[in-house]
Amino acid sequence: MAKGVHRSSRALGAALAFAALAAAATACSAGTEPAGGPPAPAAGQQAQGQGAAGALNAYVEKVREQRAARVLAAKKWGLARPPLEAPAPPAVKPRITTRKGFETDGEGLPPVFTTVPTKQKVVFLTIDDGAEKDPALLRMMNDLRIPYSAFLSDYVVKDDYAYFARMQKSQPGGIALNNHTLNHRYLPGLSYSEQKREICGMQDVIEKRFGKRPPLFRPPYGNYNEDTLRAAKSCGVKAVPLWASEAFPDHMEWREWDRDLHPGDIVLTHFRGKEDWKGTMPDMIRRVMNVITAKGYAVAKLEDYV
Repeated sequence: MAKGVHRSSRALGAALAFAALAAAATACSAGTEPAGGPPAPAAGQQAQGQGAAGALNAYVEKVREQRAARVLAAKKWGLARPPLEAPAPPAVKPRITTRKGFETDGEGLPPVFTTVPTKQKVVFLTIDDGAEKDPALLRMMNDLRIPYSAFLSDYVVKDDYAYFARMQKSQPGGIALNNHTLNHRYLPGLSYSEQKREICGMQDVIEKRFGKRPPLFRPPYGNYNEDTLRAAKSCGVKAVPLWASEAFPDHMEWREWDRDLHPGDIVLTHFRGKEDWKGTMPDMIRRVMNVITAKGYAVAKLEDYV
C-alpha cells in the first residue's frame, strides 16, 4: 500500500523551503554586488516572487483560521480538546481483504473487514440505521469537521428522507450514505432471494432518494452468510465493513482483546437518543471523540480508503 502523504503539510513545506532558498540567495548576492546594489528584478520576476509570497501567506492564514475554528467548536460542544486533523488519504487505496475467521466458501465476493490496512493513526466513524434524526448532530459534526459514514435502513429513514439529504450535503466533502438493508432483518435466516430484496432494494432506495448507488454495505447485527455476500455483489456492493469497537454516550465496547484503538479501526455507533440511551447523539460524539483524540488518533473518511 502506498503511504498517504499529508498534502497540506507538503505544500506548506515546499512553500517554506522556497521562501528560505529565496532569502538565502538574496543574502549571498548582497555581499558580492557593487555598492550600488544588485539590478532590480524584471517586472515578471518581481510579480512571480510576490505571487509566491502571497500564496504562502494566504495558505498559512487559512490553516490558522481552520484551527482556530476547530478550537472554538470543541469548546462550544464540550470536548476535552479539539479533534486531531486527519492526514491526506493515500494516493492509492489499500487492498482490502476479508478478516481471518470471517470468510465464507465463496470466491470473488466483497471483503468483510473490521480494520482498514493503514499505518496512519486514523480511525473511521460509522453510524447505523437512522432511527434518531437529531439536527444537533448535523450542526456538531459540521462545526467540528468530523467525517463519518451513515449506513441506513429504509424502515426507519423513510419518514424523513429530507434529514439524510441534508446530512449528505452538510459538510464540504459530503457525507456518504450507505446500505444497511430495507428492514434490518437477520439475513442468514432468509433465502437468497429474500436477502437480495433486502440488500438490492435498499440500493435502489438510496440511488433514487440520494442520487448514488453505494458501494458499501453493512449487514444488520454484523451477521451474514455466503448468500448475503453473493446478493450484495449482484447489485453493486464492493465491500462489507463491520467494526472493531462501538461507541455509546456513556462507554465504549471493544471487539479486540486489548480493548484499544488501532490504525484503521472502524468505530460503530447508532442513530439513537435518550429514549434508547443514557444521553443524546451529541453526548455520544463527545464521548467517542474524547477517547479517539486522547489516544492520538484522527477521524478520517472511510470512503477515501475503501
